Amino acid sequence: MGQPLFTNDAIVFGILMISLGFVFYTESKTSGFWHQFYKVVPGLFMAYFIPAIFTTIGAIAPAWETTNASGEVVKGSSQLYYVASRFLLPAALVLMTLSIDLKAIFNLGSKALIMFFTGTVGIIIGGPIAILLISLVSPETVGGADFDAVWRGLSTLAGSWIGGGANQTAMLEIYKYNPAKYGGMIFVDIVVANVWMAILLISIGKKDAINKWLKADTSAIEELKEKVISFTQKIKKNPTLTDYMIILAIAFGTVGFGHFAAGYLAAFFNEVVAGINSEIAKNIFTFLGSQFFWLVSISTIIAILLSHTKAKNYEGAGASKIGSIFIYMLVATIGMKMDLTMIFDNWGLIVIGIVWMTIHAGLLILVAKLIKAPFFFLAVGSQANVGGAASAPIVASAFHPSLATVGVLLAVFGYAIGTIAAIGCTILLELAAPV
Repeated sequence: MGQPLFTNDAIVFGILMISLGFVFYTESKTSGFWHQFYKVVPGLFMAYFIPAIFTTIGAIAPAWETTNASGEVVKGSSQLYYVASRFLLPAALVLMTLSIDLKAIFNLGSKALIMFFTGTVGIIIGGPIAILLISLVSPETVGGADFDAVWRGLSTLAGSWIGGGANQTAMLEIYKYNPAKYGGMIFVDIVVANVWMAILLISIGKKDAINKWLKADTSAIEELKEKVISFTQKIKKNPTLTDYMIILAIAFGTVGFGHFAAGYLAAFFNEVVAGINSEIAKNIFTFLGSQFFWLVSISTIIAILLSHTKAKNYEGAGASKIGSIFIYMLVATIGMKMDLTMIFDNWGLIVIGIVWMTIHAGLLILVAKLIKAPFFFLAVGSQANVGGAASAPIVASAFHPSLATVGVLLAVFGYAIGTIAAIGCTILLELAAPV
């Protein structure tokens, strides 16, 4: 990507915040065009889409490269997504989990897990079916030999869409896909996963109609939401500066400890995993060496523990609202990673990704219809696979802030099974690939 108009993160952050301000201002209108517009398009989607437009027109960019006066290629990148995902996301998870009723989450029942595993199965079988279908029309698109074989590259997508970045890297190590072509797979990952997330965000605006079509029983979800709302109303207060400072202290104190502990735990498990003799087992447990995995896990665990103390009363001062602000900032930085013109590049791989994600979505819809699962379980079960811990809480909180924890718990589970499930998918990918 060429150098954008603005490369200074302070300026880019200002643009993103103005975008969010515009979304909230227009969404607050109670009549007229914007009132009708947001009945169809959720504000959370616009918070994602507007930064994508700025990236598409070249005003901002997540990364870029340019040539200096000496003819050398100089690369640059924005650190905003890193800051949002490593600082604001775990802080948001803490603040949104403070008032959670863990027993009520478990009362959501087995349908949440069923939909999560359905999403996993959809990814495992979706890739091989996509290869079989595309090979009928364009066998060269899914061909390749040795380490250039497309199925090897698609194995990294399986790792990413079932677990996350650590699992994706593990698959690259296991199947040794040509590093020079790996960028193309990253490209498909970004485009297809982000388009699917956008579709889910838009669909949330129609969740009542979708649940009616699914004949879903949403009583457990509504009960959880009502418990949180009722608790919030009971302890609601006019927040003081002291309240805000303590809320931020709880959030970022937890994040700071999370980073501290994650550094040690990731280093420890990296050594443990490195000492495993079996290469397959070594790569299965690679996620344990990911600092991000431990950061999200530790932050969530501490938040759940705090929800059993008086700290949960800070929900009355607006803890989850501050958490929601952080989530919207994260969404804006995710949107910034999406150049809409990328959809029109490298059509072959994009089509594979689209077919693959369509099978994943179709299986989720089929099972949701059969077991009458709420759309919430479908959306979060999908994102816990495809998006991981960075985006599953976003989709969950779009239904209600109290549900963000459900997203992150499922996403963490995805990390644990990501590599082994992706290996199973890759075996099928190789069998489906044209000889």
